[in-house]
Amino acid sequence: MEERNQSRLSEFILLGLSDQPEQERILFLLFLFMYLISGLGNLLIILAITSDPRLHTPMYFFLSNLSLVDICFTSTTIPKMLNNYISKNRMISYCGCLAQVFFFIWFTGMDILLLTIMAYDRYVAICTPLHYNMVMTPKVCALLVGVSWFWICNNALTHTMLLNRLSFCGHNEIPQFFCDLSRLLKMACSDTFINDLIINTAGALTTFFPFIGILISYFHIFMAVLKISSVSGKKKAFSTCGSHLTVVCLFYGTIMGVYFSPTSTHTAQQDTAATVMYTVVTPMLNPFIYSLRNKDMKGALRMLITRKLGFSL
Repeated sequence: MEERNQSRLSEFILLGLSDQPEQERILFLLFLFMYLISGLGNLLIILAITSDPRLHTPMYFFLSNLSLVDICFTSTTIPKMLNNYISKNRMISYCGCLAQVFFFIWFTGMDILLLTIMAYDRYVAICTPLHYNMVMTPKVCALLVGVSWFWICNNALTHTMLLNRLSFCGHNEIPQFFCDLSRLLKMACSDTFINDLIINTAGALTTFFPFIGILISYFHIFMAVLKISSVSGKKKAFSTCGSHLTVVCLFYGTIMGVYFSPTSTHTAQQDTAATVMYTVVTPMLNPFIYSLRNKDMKGALRMLITRKLGFSL
């Protein structure tokens, strides 16, 4: 036990994206801007949906939850990185690192499941429109979201507890701007077989199978849309799915580029760029993707800004 305690690090060093002072100042301003835009945009989406009765539908209920998750998601990593740039101190405590791993896994998993639920919602709306109100009842929607929050929380807690049992010795530098689970496992000096086994199992349950579910949903959606005779009907059906499909491609494309492609096919710089895409850029773009392509959302946002903030548009 004494040897184990001596091998446990009390803190890690987050190397970040650059060690050049000039680049750090630029990165600080850039990430601060993206963080503020992401938080404000997603907050406006939530306020617009809750304040407009016309948007009290399953699709917008799931979208408001996605916006909430994106706010929490970016808040898990960016504030710490910004603080490191200001304080010139790249240290993060062991407990702080575990907390970051827990919340990062939790909110990443919630993003994935919410995108899957939203794909199923669009499938029911387009493929079985007459049964939509009977299938997607408020109780069912709340149950889908509630179970997702609980399940992913348990998944994140499992990974964090398994990580906590490992011993870390030698260097304590993490070549990333946050505590990434995969990087931490490579730094461990004890056996990570159970961790890797759970990651592969949970990865299939929380990432691969939901992705297959999204693909199946959109296959049936496209088949149903092709059967629509009118051009306007096809355009309307595709418009309801376009925003969601764009977000799915951005989010899943970058995650698969980082975690599911052979390490020999990409460099550390490509990994970092892809990580920034799905942890920072995608949550920032989501409000724009969903609002700019949606007339109801644009109307609700215009009404919110006009009535609540006192501006006239």
